[in-house]
Amino acid sequence: MDWSHYRFRARWSLPAPPAVVYPVLERAEDYPRWWPQVRAVDRVDDTTGVIRIRASLPYVLTFTAREVRRDPAAGVLEIAMTGDLVGWARWTLTADGAGTLARYDQEVDLNRPLLRWFAVPGRPVFRLNHALMMRAGRRGLLTYLEAV
Repeated sequence: MDWSHYRFRARWSLPAPPAVVYPVLERAEDYPRWWPQVRAVDRVDDTTGVIRIRASLPYVLTFTAREVRRDPAAGVLEIAMTGDLVGWARWTLTADGAGTLARYDQEVDLNRPLLRWFAVPGRPVFRLNHALMMRAGRRGLLTYLEAV
């Protein structure tokens, strides 16, 4: 087993329809407005940006995100990631009654040497850190959607 490899999945039930949620998730540069752990998104070009994230643990992860798939009809947004994290992340939105089920899938490898060194003892803490970040992201998005 590669202890530096992670697969994450989250499901967010949201009260707004996919036609409202998708454009919000599509604008990654606005994530810092509603997702506290996303500290900065700096556009490089139309399909690439540098993202800095700091959750509960005292370190900042920096990675370049490159758009792989943007498909509003299918409700899919997918990026490839390089930097402190290497892998991919994908949002898949489906209608859920009058709202949306937003599924987040991510598969990454830790590329930062210090995090790789702590891969085995830190694994439960890293997973908890990610879970807390996702919970805060959902809360922030719910508040943001109320204002839109």
